[in-house]
Amino acid sequence: QVQLVESGGGLVQAGGSLRLSCVPSRSIASINVMGWYRQAPGQQRELVATITHIGGTNYADSVKGRFTISRDNAKNSVYLQMNSLKPEDTAVYYCNAKFYQNYWGQGTQVTVSS
Repeated sequence: QVQLVESGGGLVQAGGSLRLSCVPSRSIASINVMGWYRQAPGQQRELVATITHIGGTNYADSVKGRFTISRDNAKNSVYLQMNSLKPEDTAVYYCNAKFYQNYWGQGTQVTVSS
């Protein structure tokens, strides 16, 4: 079992920045892939970014060049730095861990006003 605790969401104006944090209940070094997904009202949950245990990253085309996923083993945390935010980035953002199965955090709301 892996519990995930997210923080860092909020309300920001278009063009602004936010940083999301996710802390798992076990060492991130033992988790193959961690990532962030988002779900807007009335839409399916979609991939935002993932990072492997050796630091390989993958991004949705819609966030490339604006978002950066990173991990800090010393702080046992994964981050999503979001810059140049757009109203269409508004969604609930979920932290995900792939450790034999998928685990999800409770979600954190990100709202970008125009």
